[in-house]
Amino acid sequence: MIATFEKKMHVLLASTSTLYGGSYLDYLLPEIEQLFDAASEILFIPFARPGGITHEEYTSKVRNAFQSIGKSVRGLHEFEDMSAAVKNSSCFFTGGGNTFVLVSQLYRYGLMELLAPEIRAGKPYLGSSAGSNIAGVSMQTTNDMPIVYPPSFTTMGLVPFNLNPHYLDPQAQSVHMGETRETRIREFHAFNSTPVIGLREGSWMEVKNEQIELKGPLTARLFMPNQEPVELVPGVINEYI
Repeated sequence: MIATFEKKMHVLLASTSTLYGGSYLDYLLPEIEQLFDAASEILFIPFARPGGITHEEYTSKVRNAFQSIGKSVRGLHEFEDMSAAVKNSSCFFTGGGNTFVLVSQLYRYGLMELLAPEIRAGKPYLGSSAGSNIAGVSMQTTNDMPIVYPPSFTTMGLVPFNLNPHYLDPQAQSVHMGETRETRIREFHAFNSTPVIGLREGSWMEVKNEQIELKGPLTARLFMPNQEPVELVPGVINEYI
């Protein structure tokens, strides 16, 4: 099945915000600058953090990173009418954290149903980790613990597959006896048919002009029901999904 996308949609979906030894978003800033080229202010959605950092602190962290590319940032929590803020904003960034918390909050404020049409209509969207998870068909292939209970696992469906960010390959010398990421994804496919892409840290996807492209220095792993996983090399991958 060849995936098709809205002609106007422009989306970046990153596996992680920070690479080992790097600083927040530094490896993605050139891509982010292109994504938000026409925007002066980005609406940041900080709802994925369950504790240890406030929405204000999280937004400040993002604001500091975006200063280097000349972009201002406002947190969605700063607006009394968050629905109006979504409709009036020109672009969005959803940061990482816990996907269950993020999805619960988006449903709580009635925003899940509002975001997707705005993005499909052409407003650029950046997701990282949990923020990438919500671009898929559902959040069911997240690595996060279900610390809260969202009203639905259904997410924005901007792409016709699910993501597994921070995907880890089995280590040949490991003595860990628990399930691998591949095992968990196969368990998902025992009950679901949605394709899943394991996105390794340092990789991201760009959806633009009816095509989806894997970017970065690494391959990604595509899982389909009742099939052996396929390694996707960087480049356009529409034909595989």
